[in-house]
Amino acid sequence: MMTDSKMEIAHRTNVLIIDDDKDVRDAFVGLLQIHDINVIGTGSNGKEAFEMYQKLRPDVVLIDAAMPFYDGLYGIEKIREFDPHAKVILVTGSQLKNYDVSYAHPTKIVEKPIDIDEILNVISDMNRNNAC
Repeated sequence: MMTDSKMEIAHRTNVLIIDDDKDVRDAFVGLLQIHDINVIGTGSNGKEAFEMYQKLRPDVVLIDAAMPFYDGLYGIEKIREFDPHAKVILVTGSQLKNYDVSYAHPTKIVEKPIDIDEILNVISDMNRNNAC
C-alpha cells in the first residue's frame, strides 16, 4: 500500500509505455491513469522508445524486454546513450531470468505478471530519490 507522500510524488510523473502488445499497453495506460499518473506516450518497440524519449522527455519509461525488431534492451541502450540518467523500468517475463541484462543498465527490473502497487512504488521511489 502506498503512503500519501508516495502517491503525491507518483501523481506528478510523466510516463512513457513501450510494449509490443497493444492490450498490455492499454491496460498499463488505464491502470496508471486511474492512479493519476500522466501517460504522455506509448510505443511498440525499442526504436520507438528511443525516438519518443528524445521528443517527450518522460520522467520514467516502462519498457517491455521482449519485443520483435527492436527489443527493450536496444531501447534502453539508445536512451542511455542519449541520457545516462534516464529512469527506465524494464518489464520482463520469465524468459530473461537466466540472462544478464545489466549491460543495458535498466534503473529497475520488474517481472511479469505486473503488480500495479509495485510499479507505483518503484515510480515513487525513483522520483523521491531523484529529488534528494
